[in-house]
Amino acid sequence: MTNYQETVTSNESVNELIAETTSINHVEVIENVIDSLEQDDSAMVSHTPEGGYLWKFKYGSVQVFVQLNGITDEDTITVWSAVLNLPAQNEPKLMRYLLELNCSSTFEARFGIIENRVVVISTRTLAELSPGEVSRLITIVATIADNNDEALQSEFGAT
Repeated sequence: MTNYQETVTSNESVNELIAETTSINHVEVIENVIDSLEQDDSAMVSHTPEGGYLWKFKYGSVQVFVQLNGITDEDTITVWSAVLNLPAQNEPKLMRYLLELNCSSTFEARFGIIENRVVVISTRTLAELSPGEVSRLITIVATIADNNDEALQSEFGAT
């Protein structure tokens, strides 16, 4: 009969091992996603003194921004892309249309307004964020923005 001897480790050692094997390098994941989406070698990155990052890249007819304000679970990733400058023509109709899109076709993203620009935006804390979710957030914002910017500008853009 074979005798197996088990080694019991302390809870602290187990927790350290779990943390090492489950920690995700969000910066590396973001850069890999951007590398797969960007066009014309357009990707640029800047670093903030507080330890954050801001990427910008071209996807189709839009510029997409990805901001990581730190690397702890409480920090966030925000992805956005401007699709229309304001003021716009027939803003009540535009706002209704954007609300309808928010309800029916934006997934984890949404339309919003930042500094007199209509944007597609998504924000998420880093806690339990997988590489697949990072990829999905960036891809959803880039795709929705690229699919809607020209039509929005054509119908509602200022003259």
